[in-house]
Amino acid sequence: MSFASIRIVTDDLDGLVAFYERVTGQQAERPAPVFAQFSGPGVTLAIASTATVAVLDGALLPATNRSVVIEFEVADVDAAFAALQPAREDVVLGPTTMPWGNRSALVRDPDGNVVNLFSRSAAR
Repeated sequence: MSFASIRIVTDDLDGLVAFYERVTGQQAERPAPVFAQFSGPGVTLAIASTATVAVLDGALLPATNRSVVIEFEVADVDAAFAALQPAREDVVLGPTTMPWGNRSALVRDPDGNVVNLFSRSAAR
């Protein structure tokens, strides 16, 4: 088995795609009007309209995540956070050095999902 992707289902496809284009610094691949993806080493982040899961009878509800963190390793957390320019209400944790040495900044995407921008401790 190989890991394929993480998919976020949303009612605001264009808004979420624009957010993750800013986070990743890359343009989303748009193979269909109701679907976008960002491919990188090790994982693909897919974003899909609720239209893609209509046959699942409400099993997936957009903007209701409260248990998953979407993480991006960046070279400079402070610079990535500044470039993103999140609204104050979207900041979960400003750039902070964590007790284990990683530097992290956590923000919410337009659907409220928590996104962690982090860099590993140089001691690792």
